[in-house]
This record gives sequence, structure tokens and C-alpha cells, in this order.
Amino acid sequence: MTAPNPATLDILGTLIGFDTVSRNSNLGLIEWMRDYLGKLGVETRLTYDAEGGKANLFATLGDEHVPGLVLCGHTDVVPVEGQPWDSDPFKAELREGRIYGRGSCDMKSFIACALSATPRFLEADLRQPLHLAFTYDEEVGSVGVTTLIRDLGRAGIRPAGCIVGEPTSMQVMTAHKGIRLYRCRVRGLEAHSSLAPSAVNAIEYAARLVAFICNLAEEAQTTGPHDATFSVPFTTMQAGVIAGGTAPNIVPRDCEFQFDLRYLPGSDPDHIYARIERYAEHSLLPRMRAISQETGIRLDLIAEAPDLDTADDDPMTVLGTRLAGNPATGRVGFATDGGHFHRAGIATIVVGPGSIDQAHKPNEFIALEQIARCEEFLSRLRDHLAQ
Repeated sequence: MTAPNPATLDILGTLIGFDTVSRNSNLGLIEWMRDYLGKLGVETRLTYDAEGGKANLFATLGDEHVPGLVLCGHTDVVPVEGQPWDSDPFKAELREGRIYGRGSCDMKSFIACALSATPRFLEADLRQPLHLAFTYDEEVGSVGVTTLIRDLGRAGIRPAGCIVGEPTSMQVMTAHKGIRLYRCRVRGLEAHSSLAPSAVNAIEYAARLVAFICNLAEEAQTTGPHDATFSVPFTTMQAGVIAGGTAPNIVPRDCEFQFDLRYLPGSDPDHIYARIERYAEHSLLPRMRAISQETGIRLDLIAEAPDLDTADDDPMTVLGTRLAGNPATGRVGFATDGGHFHRAGIATIVVGPGSIDQAHKPNEFIALEQIARCEEFLSRLRDHLAQ
């Protein structure tokens, strides 16, 4: 096995050292990357969230006036609380051919490979530029990439294609499901529990809506549509968070829950959502408001990552498989920032080091062999862009 570049491992250790759990600011990491690229003579664009506490970084290696290829990675990571780690999750540790640390797999190794390779891209005579795009808040709904793409549109920057470096064991993935995350707030009518028939129990009405969503999920599993190229070959729905009530002897006034919808490429999530909305409006609300007009049900879309579906014969797919040295392609169930590039009309593939099996877990790791394979991929990409 070819050993990874020591510079890549040094950069990876630095990146892991930044606690960029999505609830935190990522500015320390972004500013470090900005300064690293600045020392190489690379100008960067930063786009911030509304509060100014998080930012995307975008940089171009080569002629910015020529449509280039994007290397995209997210800088945020998932929390570590409650997980039994054997080492400090925010300190890279090398053990038995693996680098352990939060984000080592998902997906700071890809970013480290891209940054480490930057000097060699700058030394090459690129006929087509390479863009670096590093985003915030991917883990909570691909939030930052929407700001990035809007900024690129305003600046007149139109990439020719995109490579998202999520962990795929360096196999090209051409499609993934879309995801929508919804919040539902149910407002009932409070009362002493001995007077329950004259009140509106927000928890019970929320439960009815959760049960309806569960029934829709079972219907999708049974009747489809189905796509056997996915490990879970149908659209899924599930309620993941719920809260409500104040005491067992009080009919609860409020209940809130969140649910997600993960839909197959080509499916219509609006149709599924419309069925949920109709059930709330026509089956639940009339019964609630027969008791009190102050009751209600509010559904809000709070995050979205569109589906990705790139053809196997698309030039980006063909290029990706050639660079990976593997003609096989696949599809993944998890969503990525790539769905937004795809929606913007930019051909996109997903290929990066590590396995999703190691992501989001205690003792997350990346194998050195995977880092070396990513470096080889980027070396072939440099040669391709310089032809």
C-alpha cells in the first residue's frame, strides 16, 4: 500500500482538532483554511450564515473565467455526547493503520486530501480550473450549500461539474435519495385531566398524525415505487423527535414533533406531503375546532437536501470512474450537498475516502489506505485538468 502524504495527515490532524459540531461555529476552521490557501497565493470567497457565525469557503485554482470542476466537502460534524470513545474525539490518533477522530471519515479526510494536493494543482498548467467548496451545516440539512450556490450565481460562476467527497470507499456513486425534515406543532386546549372530554389533547392529536405518517411509510414499503439499486429500495418516513405536556393530570396544550421523508430520485415529495397536510386539515382539525377555535396544527419544512440522479453515461460519471480506477457505480441512501448542485444543473457525482459505516459512530476512523487512494484520485484529476 502506498503511504499517504505526511502533509495530508498533518492537515487532517489540524482539521479534526476544530470542534465543528453543527451547533458550533466553524469559523476557526474556515479561517485556518483561508490562511493556508492565502499563503499559497489562492484567493478565497467566504459566504456567511445570517448570524455571521458560520461560513462557506470557495476558492478557484486556475482561470476563474473557464467553467471548472468543484471538489465539495462539508466542515461540520455530528455530536459526540453519549458515545463511548476510546480517545479524545477532537484529537487525531493514529492506531493500527487508522486515524481516529470525529470527522476523520465524514468528511475531513477528503478536505485534507484536497488541501494537501493544492500546491500540485497550482504547479500544473490547468486548462480547466479546479474549485474548492467547503460548506457549513450539511449535517443538519445541507444548509450552507444553498448560500454558496446563490453566491456563485450572483458572481456568474458556473461550474461544469462537481465531485462531493462523502465516504464511499472511493467508488463513484451517481445517485442518492432526497431528504426533507419537517416540524409539526399541535396547539390543543388545556384542562384538568378529569375534564378531558372538554379539552383538546395536543399529544393525542400529534400521535394520530404520527400514526398516519407511519401508515404512509408502510404503504410506500409495500406498494412502492421501488428501486433495487438502493439498500433500502423505497421511500421512507419516520418521526424522530417528539415533546409535549407538563404533567400527567393536565390535558396538554402543546406538542411538537419532527419527522423526515427520504424519497427516491424521481419521486414527488410534494405529493406525499400533501397527503399528510390533507389528513391534518380535513380529519383532525375539524374535530379539534369543534371544541375550540383556538386549536391548530402547523407543519413547517425546516431542512431539505434534494435527490441526486446522474446518468451512468454522463461525462462526470465516466470521468469519475476513470479517476477511481473502478468502472462500477452505485447509489447511496444518505443525502449530500450534491443534491443542491444537481438541482442547479451541475452534473454531480459522490466519491470519497472511508466508509459510511464508520460515520457518526464512536471511534470514527479513516484507514490510511483510503486516504492514499483519494490522493491517487486527485493526482489523476490534476493530470486530466492539465491535458
